[in-house]
Amino acid sequence: MPLTKDEKRRLEETANRLRRLCLKTVVWAHSGHIGGSLSAMDILTILYHKYMKIDPKNPQWEDRDRLVISKGHIGVGHAPVLADLGYFDMELLKDFNLTGSSFGIHLDSNKVPGVDCSTGSLGHGLSMAAGLTLASRLSGRNYRVYCILGDGELNEGSVWEAAMAIAQYKLTGLITFVDHNRFMMDGAVEEVMGIEPLEDKWRSFGFETRRINGHSFDELADAIDGGLAAKPETAKPVCIICETVKGCGINFMEDNRHWHYGALNDENMAAAEKSLDAQLAKRLEAL
Repeated sequence: MPLTKDEKRRLEETANRLRRLCLKTVVWAHSGHIGGSLSAMDILTILYHKYMKIDPKNPQWEDRDRLVISKGHIGVGHAPVLADLGYFDMELLKDFNLTGSSFGIHLDSNKVPGVDCSTGSLGHGLSMAAGLTLASRLSGRNYRVYCILGDGELNEGSVWEAAMAIAQYKLTGLITFVDHNRFMMDGAVEEVMGIEPLEDKWRSFGFETRRINGHSFDELADAIDGGLAAKPETAKPVCIICETVKGCGINFMEDNRHWHYGALNDENMAAAEKSLDAQLAKRLEAL
């Protein structure tokens, strides 16, 4: 069902609030993976605030939906989302990645409530998501699994091994997202190690594939609804390629690989917040 205007307004305002909290966490941590956190924030927002079946008061609820953030270095963006939902005290973000903190750059599922899978080296998340989906089938539980991959991460062969297994075992309870912001730490993805034609590749591995604007809540909702509505007996696993902007919402960060990881001072923090004001106004005006 299409999003209502009120739903879109709520999602836009929520995503804006979470981007601001991400920036604050980067300030408290003195640095962080800002660019990729901001490019994925709209995906995180619609999953946590519309689709995922979760209970922040009971993080280990066995029937909850699972989210595997394979591009796990965006913990500085994921942790604020969880804090905002009430999984833990917001004050804990002020110690992010500092000595003695439970929050590292990559979030540990044994230390951070709401994190379903610990991450480290890129390329492992889709395999873990496949395992969680198989576990759902074998246990007879009716939960969904979502996985967010980075585009640079698709350089890893393990991603494609997982994709083959997902198609082979018809793991239709899993929806895969690629955050295609076109930049990785070392430069433009297509210059470092080209991954196109992405749609053809995922289709050749047996996936129903869609390429969308990853900052459009309408397009995100339509793609997710399509994946959820497919009949398991005839469906293919779903991959949603989300065209996004590195550093989305911050004009001096957007499409700039140098903000893959960075720090903020008082001056550029003020400029970043002003840019987010402008982005929200523009998006709300378009509703």
